[in-house]
Amino acid sequence: MHSDRYPASAIALHWSSAVLIAACVILGLVMTEIPGLTPTKLKYFSWHKWLGCTVLLLLAPRIALRLARPAPPLPAGMAPVQRRAAQLAHGALYALLLAVPLSGLLYSQAAGVPVVYFGVVPIPPMIAPDPQWKAVLKSVHWLLTYTLMALVALHVLAALKHQFIDRDNLLARMLPFTGDKK
Repeated sequence: MHSDRYPASAIALHWSSAVLIAACVILGLVMTEIPGLTPTKLKYFSWHKWLGCTVLLLLAPRIALRLARPAPPLPAGMAPVQRRAAQLAHGALYALLLAVPLSGLLYSQAAGVPVVYFGVVPIPPMIAPDPQWKAVLKSVHWLLTYTLMALVALHVLAALKHQFIDRDNLLARMLPFTGDKK
């Protein structure tokens, strides 16, 4: 059966990831502004890592679902350049959903700080502590995070353009609780 909507599982994963990413970015910005090494800052760092690991873990079912059930077709009247831009943007978003948390994890490990998911599950180290890699990975993590934020902003603006300017109902395909309009 063909539908112009994403399946409920894809919608749930999309919005769960969106909320987790927003929380992770906000927490990352707040925690890095706290001077010194306070208990609050350490707590925020832990929460930030847990959120990032969760985003990374949600990527596997997102990709599996996308492979099992491709996205609904884009509107027939959409220009080829817009179609290609949408494909590239979605591919870049998926790549960044992998690269941002992974770079943060590697940065933490290069800093010699273990990551213990929810304070219970230790993440095995992939690299040894190394001050040079720590500096590089810190910069990489920040660069990738700002790239993700810019791409998410573009993604949101494109969705709003489709909803309010093109009026092609593209946004409704991913909104929860809108139901199938057929």
